[in-house]
Amino acid sequence: MPALLAKMSSRSASWFYAFSVIVLSICGSTHAAKSCNGPLLSVLPESSFKSSSTSSNSQLPHSAKLNRREGEGGWAPERSDRQPWLQLDLREKMEITAIATQGRSGSSDWVSSFMLLFSDSGLAWKQYGQSEDTEQTYRGNTNSEGVVQHKLLHSITARFLRFIPVDWSSTGWIGLRVEVYGCVYKSDVADFNGRSALLYRFNQKSQRTVKDVISLRFKSYGADGVLVHGEGHRGDYLTLELHHGTLALHLNLDDAKLYPSSGNVSVGMGSLLDDQLWHYVLVKRSNKQVNLTVDGHTRHLSTTGVEDSLEVDYELSFGGIPIPGKPGSFLRKNFHGCMENLYYNGVSIINLAKRRKLQIHSVGNVTFSCSEPQPQMVSTTFLSSSSSYLSLPLEPLGVWGLDVHFHFRTWNQEGLLFSTGLAQGSQHLVLQISRGQLHLMVHGAAEQKTNISIEVSVTDGLWHSVSLSYRDLIVSLVLDNEPTSTMDVQSHADSGNSVFFGGCPQYSGDCKNPTVAFQGCMRQILLNNQLMDLPRVQQGLLGNYSKLQFDICGIRNRCLPNFCEHDGRCTQSWGTFYCDCSGTGYTGETCHNSIYEASCEAHRQMGSASGYFYIDPDGSGPLKAALVYCNMTEKKVWTVVGHNNSGSVNVTRATTKKPYVMRFNYTVSLEQLRTLIGRSEHCQQEVVYSCRKSRLFNNWDGRPLSWWLDRSGEKQTYWGGSVPGVQQCSCSLEENCIDMNYFCNCDADTHLWVNDTGLLSYKDHLPLTEIVIGDTNRTGSAAVYRVGSLQCNGDRFLWNAASFYPGSSSLHFPKFQAELSADISLYFKTTASSGVLLENLGTADFITLKLTTPSAVTFIFDVGNGPVDLTVTSPVPLNDKQWHYVRAERNLKEASLQVDQLPLHTLEAPSEGHYRLQLKSLLFIGGSTVKESSFLGCIRALTLNGVTLDLEEQAKLTPGVTPGCPGHCNGSASVCHNRGRCMEKNSGYVCDCTHSAYNGPHCKKEVSMSFESGSSVTLTFQMPFPVMHNRDRGSQSSSSQPIHSQSSAIYAHNGESRENIAFSYLTTHTPAMLLCVSTYHQQYLAIILANNGSLQIWYRLNREKRAEIFTPKVSSLADGQLHRVQVHREGKDLYVQIDEDIDQKYNLSSDMKMNTLRSLTLGKVTGTSAGHADLDEEVLRAGSKGFIGCLSSVQYNHLTPLKTAFLSRGSSMVHVLGNLVESNCGALADSTTSQSASEGVDRGVDRLKKTRSVSAVIGALITAVFLITLCAVAVTSCFLYRRCSHTHTHPQEKASISQKKDPIHSPEHSYPAGLENSYPVDLVLDLNLDLHSSVSHSRKEYYI
Repeated sequence: MPALLAKMSSRSASWFYAFSVIVLSICGSTHAAKSCNGPLLSVLPESSFKSSSTSSNSQLPHSAKLNRREGEGGWAPERSDRQPWLQLDLREKMEITAIATQGRSGSSDWVSSFMLLFSDSGLAWKQYGQSEDTEQTYRGNTNSEGVVQHKLLHSITARFLRFIPVDWSSTGWIGLRVEVYGCVYKSDVADFNGRSALLYRFNQKSQRTVKDVISLRFKSYGADGVLVHGEGHRGDYLTLELHHGTLALHLNLDDAKLYPSSGNVSVGMGSLLDDQLWHYVLVKRSNKQVNLTVDGHTRHLSTTGVEDSLEVDYELSFGGIPIPGKPGSFLRKNFHGCMENLYYNGVSIINLAKRRKLQIHSVGNVTFSCSEPQPQMVSTTFLSSSSSYLSLPLEPLGVWGLDVHFHFRTWNQEGLLFSTGLAQGSQHLVLQISRGQLHLMVHGAAEQKTNISIEVSVTDGLWHSVSLSYRDLIVSLVLDNEPTSTMDVQSHADSGNSVFFGGCPQYSGDCKNPTVAFQGCMRQILLNNQLMDLPRVQQGLLGNYSKLQFDICGIRNRCLPNFCEHDGRCTQSWGTFYCDCSGTGYTGETCHNSIYEASCEAHRQMGSASGYFYIDPDGSGPLKAALVYCNMTEKKVWTVVGHNNSGSVNVTRATTKKPYVMRFNYTVSLEQLRTLIGRSEHCQQEVVYSCRKSRLFNNWDGRPLSWWLDRSGEKQTYWGGSVPGVQQCSCSLEENCIDMNYFCNCDADTHLWVNDTGLLSYKDHLPLTEIVIGDTNRTGSAAVYRVGSLQCNGDRFLWNAASFYPGSSSLHFPKFQAELSADISLYFKTTASSGVLLENLGTADFITLKLTTPSAVTFIFDVGNGPVDLTVTSPVPLNDKQWHYVRAERNLKEASLQVDQLPLHTLEAPSEGHYRLQLKSLLFIGGSTVKESSFLGCIRALTLNGVTLDLEEQAKLTPGVTPGCPGHCNGSASVCHNRGRCMEKNSGYVCDCTHSAYNGPHCKKEVSMSFESGSSVTLTFQMPFPVMHNRDRGSQSSSSQPIHSQSSAIYAHNGESRENIAFSYLTTHTPAMLLCVSTYHQQYLAIILANNGSLQIWYRLNREKRAEIFTPKVSSLADGQLHRVQVHREGKDLYVQIDEDIDQKYNLSSDMKMNTLRSLTLGKVTGTSAGHADLDEEVLRAGSKGFIGCLSSVQYNHLTPLKTAFLSRGSSMVHVLGNLVESNCGALADSTTSQSASEGVDRGVDRLKKTRSVSAVIGALITAVFLITLCAVAVTSCFLYRRCSHTHTHPQEKASISQKKDPIHSPEHSYPAGLENSYPVDLVLDLNLDLHSSVSHSRKEYYI
């Protein structure tokens, strides 16, 4: 009777459930369009609730319905349950939009945070939010009765849900009641078994379309397979297929015979799509434009061919490509899995197939319900690379045999896969991943060597199968059903022990991790052909484990989407991604930061002479760097951009109906030019135009006969020297036209050659992109034109500043667009002790940069994971009324903060959690919403993600803020050169040349030395190097410490794989050593002159590999002329410039850093010198010869060895050998630079030559008379000054002056008493700005 009642009760529950589903379906059909938020659990039977364990019979899973109070009012697991979970079976696929949780009624048990998993089958699970910027761990309850509801950002379509408690009540235990909200999900499903397909046949022989839409959802059990295919007899085709877990679209619209391979397009999207979970695909084509969407990510592409329509013959196939006339045969691998809601141009393919319509033909066995693969493939995730392992008992073998089979997938290059003990001693059979490949070895043998190595990469994220067999002292290994590899062993397997998968227990004598544990997924683990029951392992009934997550493969493709910017190449490990920025022109963790200066003005500030340079006006913005010519004149720096037609052109036979047209293509893109022009203070372009009987405008109605197009393609009718909006030439504005009845000389229409030459200078119209000439068809008429290069000068953003005064005023700009990457750079000066420099708020997220104390700057932000702050503390006050530089950056990999020349301070970003910075309010500059925190002082050159804000324009509109900044160190006419820093004084300024290779009042005087045979200058560094380690990855908040006084001048930047080297030299001797740098890791960099005089750069970054040699010029550079060499490395990219040549780019094989400098040497190097024993023979040969000649202004990163040798000879870090004499070869560089700068790149036409020649002669005579007079006055003044100076010079000053004749060989420098010992070397350099003039003598030049 009880059995009968139970049966009736069960049947009643089933009938009740069926009735409830019908009601839900009816309600869903009428209301689904309006809402999908109804409760789903109230109608479920008890059998729909499962759990990992149960604490008692009154705390069963079915008690976990929201607000239920029966029994003990909720579910609770056993306290010994290591991985508790509550599972819900919704009985059919539902669309889930929200969830709610509650603690166990009347108790102190609740779940404070949890994860949510979903599944179609209850076997393959996925964590919600795993691949999106959404919550992965949900906030739960803080008491037993409150209800916490979460509306899902993206709805879930699934039948099964799992709640995984992560944290719970600190005073009780886990207690859970839940509710799920949503509605019934309806779909048409088809199951393809890998040998079947559906064919959709057209009503006519072929179908030609200009628009196509294909949409479907699929779940795949394999990494490869055709989803959709169609082709035509002309060669058109469309194929959508899985390839190695990535969705690939192949499309061709052209006739293959007429246009072979012209319009083929192949693109891939998505990854890991063989995870047995549903994925959404949408293909939309309109003519040549195609959008491919996979799981919400869309890629836009265009076909490159001629045709814009797709012609397909007979049919489209889904699931495979059958071969006509060969039943059961297919052209490519078929799709194995399920598709649902498959539509082609509005036609439901599966619905037609279910109704057996004539248009659909089925090949093989296609069913209309989604079946699960057999055997069932349940995955387990190994979470930790240090402590994950799975231990399983090994049954007695009987016949001394062992068979192991399993599948795995990972990104990591290292990890233990399998280990078992051998009967002989302490030997172990170990299968591991090493350097991305499989290696099988006997660990602990007398000869520890890899016995089997399969040279195939297995760290591509795909599933790989491994079969390991141990029979008769022979071990065989099979990877992915490829040929078998075997090896002999000396011992049988130890049949009584356990076998280990993925790693070893921490304290185990039977197993040792050779490197690290496996981090990835495994499935289908078989021992001796028996499938291991992993649920029993999870329950503690079989084997043992640590740091595993059962029933789920938690692998993620962290390179999708690709967060490496500017075409950086993404690679990944299990927990993070890496960006290879080689060849991109950018650097940083996400290739965000440009390696180039923003302008030619910035190159001049760095000490560069005229030449070709790459500049990047938008910095970290989307535009690539541009190659330009920088013409460094005495007063201005000109940026010159050429084009494809720079010569003079003669135009005849042109009419207004058939005009002459010339298009100008510049060496950089128009977008780059637009940014360059916008950044410049002034731009101009000369148009030389000479004419004879050729008018520019019609004399009767003023209609233009010739014109030009600006950069936007707009027609312009004014000419050089005139202004926009008027049809005139420069002679009209200057009132010197040959006939004042006309506005242009050419409009006089004379038989003589005249010209209307002038400069176009309206920036919004530059550059000229096309010229049109239309009046040269009459007898004797002609026109000659030449369009010059675009030339710009000034950097209007470098000194764009605003002053903030008391009164809580701030500048407001639109919100900062910085979701994934944010870089902020600015200069500030203040006398206040604190203040907010920048702030932008969101609903919860924010970003703030502020001065927190007189010597500390703090960068704070929150992207949803809690506030993160970095603080850099300066050893000197920052409120000293001097300009200080700040740069803050935040990306998905790290946050960083730099202040002035202090080491970069960084903090690693978490690999999980939120990563998008969501800002909403206005951007505040110089203040925040809290008025008390306003900034007092000046801010300039504020740049956000490559865009410089116009502070001056905004300041004109804001009370309490004024444009510009008072002081002497302001304005684009920089008074300090070559990295010199302008320092404000009460009555003027002084140039700090600390980080410059130059000296003098304005850091323009080159520091040069003549080297004789055997001479050298060497800087040596201790190990470990006494410099603050600037990377702190262990905390959310930290600050830098002051730098050690002995290393503030000489320290190594260990955080970047970059070098910046610049120097000038003059010699006639070869071979020669110019510069040699070595590290404590047996790395070196050497720049030498070979026997033939060619310059060679030797790099050895990896001590296990040979040095790489680069020869920028094969011709001799030991020609007695002064040569300027500049070398710049960023990662694998090496740029070399010699004199004014264009940068030459080379690729290194490694991007390793030159860690921990050991020595830097100029001149003679021997193999016995510190760090030079590992130099190559040719480098040693050049080093032994040393250098004979002159070296000038040598700079290696921030190091200036020649200056250091001058000023700190007594330091233990500086070693000077031989006879070194101060030289003036740098003056040759100055004269060369002046000469090159004076040569215009764009000369114009040689008009009015005779007039100019006469003017030149007169000018020369006047100049000569003036110079003679000036010299006489100078001699007299000098005589009087010296006499006066001699009278008033103190004894100390006399000694100082007398010692300046040979500073290297003088016993000591005349610093103030105790200065050598109490100040860092760089500070000494700062106080001795000019070695050839006393401080009192030079001070007049420092002040305005």
